[in-house]
Amino acid sequence: MFSILQSIILGIVQGIGEFLPISSSAHLILVRYLFNFPSIDESFELAFDVALHLGTLVAVLLVFWKDWLNLFVGAVEGITKKKKTFNSKMFWYLVAATIPGAIIGFIFEDIIEEFVRGNVVIISICLAVMGVLIYLGDKWSEKKYKTPVEYKDMNFKQTFIIGLSQALAVIPGFSRSGTTILAARIMGISREAAAKFTFLLSTPIIFGAALLKIKKLFVCFDLSIIIGVVTAAIVGVLSIKFLLRYIKKNDFAVFAYYRVIFAIIILVKFFVFS
Repeated sequence: MFSILQSIILGIVQGIGEFLPISSSAHLILVRYLFNFPSIDESFELAFDVALHLGTLVAVLLVFWKDWLNLFVGAVEGITKKKKTFNSKMFWYLVAATIPGAIIGFIFEDIIEEFVRGNVVIISICLAVMGVLIYLGDKWSEKKYKTPVEYKDMNFKQTFIIGLSQALAVIPGFSRSGTTILAARIMGISREAAAKFTFLLSTPIIFGAALLKIKKLFVCFDLSIIIGVVTAAIVGVLSIKFLLRYIKKNDFAVFAYYRVIFAIIILVKFFVFS
């Protein structure tokens, strides 16, 4: 099991990395490597990661529970009363957008786990490359689209492509939020809308991923897992609110810079100090 301090650190990493476009899966691996966390049983490590995702699921539900309630009400009214509203459409947009990423993730997750999860070089390179792409895509979109698409104007094609893009997040370092935000920006969707849709889309994906591995969690459940979940939930709420507030006046450049710098630090440790 992890110590209390290690559990808190990893909870913080998950809470920040899941919602900011910096890749939580990559950071959970690279932070352990960078700070020389002791090797532990692999089954417990995977169970711990599942628990951390449950923490961030709690976070997104706490922040967006009203949105999800409205979406569910809209969907029910659309079926029972044939009443077409924005919420009724957006609910089914989110359902459709979830499917491709879920299927591809389910098919390729074990392969990725076997060949990539332990390779800090590949993960670091993916982290840096996606950072560059986020920077370039955001700047290009800003120049090309003078009037970006807002959340309530998003259509099925845009949401489905965003959902399809998150399939790349199965590779540690690409980042689910990073790929979806990049796809949204390339299609001219505003930063605020891209972030909000990304957060809403994360709800079923995180829930589904955690549900598939829930057995591992119960087998290895202990105090460090509880600490990690609570920390991830608290930090996740703060991260969501921070990003939504930050991008009202700023772009995504700082996250791109950070990804590249952190990747360089990991690569230096690997090639120089290992």
